[in-house]
Amino acid sequence: MNKQEEFQEIIGYQFQDPQILKQALTHSSYANEKHIKKHLDNERLEFLGDAVLEVVTSEFLFLHYPELSEGDLTKFRASLVCEPTLAACAPQINLGKFMLLGRGEDRTGGRKRKSILSDALEALIGAIFLDGGLTNAKEFILKYVLTDIEHKKLFYDSKTILQELVQSDYNGNLKYNVLKEAGPDHDKSFTVEARIAGEVIGIGSGHTKKSAEQEAAYQALLKLDSERLKELVPGQGGSCT
Repeated sequence: MNKQEEFQEIIGYQFQDPQILKQALTHSSYANEKHIKKHLDNERLEFLGDAVLEVVTSEFLFLHYPELSEGDLTKFRASLVCEPTLAACAPQINLGKFMLLGRGEDRTGGRKRKSILSDALEALIGAIFLDGGLTNAKEFILKYVLTDIEHKKLFYDSKTILQELVQSDYNGNLKYNVLKEAGPDHDKSFTVEARIAGEVIGIGSGHTKKSAEQEAAYQALLKLDSERLKELVPGQGGSCT
């Protein structure tokens, strides 16, 4: 079994045209290195997959959250289809392992880079749509993206929820401190701690300070484990910082 066959076994979809799958997994760095013909990397499929994902997600939220307004639905959708969320879905299908990357991108951690993984996931959705139609693409999205919705929503609203929790239930200010900053300008990595009244309650990391703060806030919420979260989560809108 070759790698493409292995990947198709994992995702539960067999491509009629394996070339479309190969294109979905081909990053521009690999295409440039191998002098592959222009537009045969996964960027055009990403464009298509983004549109398919938005339609399927919109229908899902419309049907499952009848109490939400248009504005809240828009925010909720944004939290589910943005880069961090999609990148978090990628490990379920071990997407990074099957990506075709240039040697430089591979050496610098490209298989775990959120931007590459999220783009590839959208490209894969676009490829399934082209190869097997909307029904198969929708099945893939429902299985691997639109799962554990409230957990994902909590993660991407974590800074707002934690701030409300601190204001209502805890004494002391919430502060975020950068513990570590590393890497070149084009690939920075930040480690941030969240503190309440001087006590460290969560630590997170990310390629931006905001994403590291979001992770730290999420870890803090898990630690606090307050019943107040049940009251705070439903009213929040999606945010991808």
